Amino acid sequence: MRPSATVAVRRFTIMLTAGAALTLALGGCVPLVVGGAAVGAGMVATDRRSSGAQLDDTNIELRGAARIRDIANDNMNVTVVSYNRKVLLTGTVGSDADRRRAEEVVGQVDNVRGVYNEIVVGPGSTIMDRSNDTYITSKVKAQLVSQSDIFANNFKVVTERGVVYLLGIATRAEADRASEIARGVDGVQKVVRMVEIVSAADLAGGATTGGTSAAPSSSSNVPLPPMQPLPPAGGTAPAGGGAVTSPVR
Repeated sequence: MRPSATVAVRRFTIMLTAGAALTLALGGCVPLVVGGAAVGAGMVATDRRSSGAQLDDTNIELRGAARIRDIANDNMNVTVVSYNRKVLLTGTVGSDADRRRAEEVVGQVDNVRGVYNEIVVGPGSTIMDRSNDTYITSKVKAQLVSQSDIFANNFKVVTERGVVYLLGIATRAEADRASEIARGVDGVQKVVRMVEIVSAADLAGGATTGGTSAAPSSSSNVPLPPMQPLPPAGGTAPAGGGAVTSPVR
């Protein structure tokens, strides 16, 4: 292909991608706060979520944030993060009624399998709080990436006022290891694990979950296994199950 033709193809690809992103934003309403980002080809190939789940997560975050915007008031500052169609809500609101309302409206978004409501009733975070949370998240991610015995892309890291939330699909050993790493990062107050546990056999394609064959971890076809809370590491599991809090050691 001639250089001029190659340039033209690249320009067309960029325009097509930008157009698709704009269409999604217009169709789903531009949100105030979104926890996720656009799904790229490289991410789809290495993520343990199915490609459909990844696209659903992006859409859930867009539409969930739009619904929060619709009910927002001056005392509401909520972040919507979706992983494998499970939603984590963090932030602050002015009343318990607002906290329940935020969970209700996000839970009504198409394809949401469940909501972890970690919203706190109280004053909003300061700029210093948010900057510190961003810094902690970057440090936790960097530590996960630097390890040779764990695959960082199996986990999504969210930090709110020093509390680190780990979302992902992993074996129990991987989840324990990621929690250990996160707890060792300076500034982390505690770790809350919201990890869907799969077995090594599931990842190797030797087992089925929900009637669908699991795929290797390098593929994007691992099914949606039932949520299984990890046992508390020095903490206690909430009555409703799901998230498990691990205090920093």
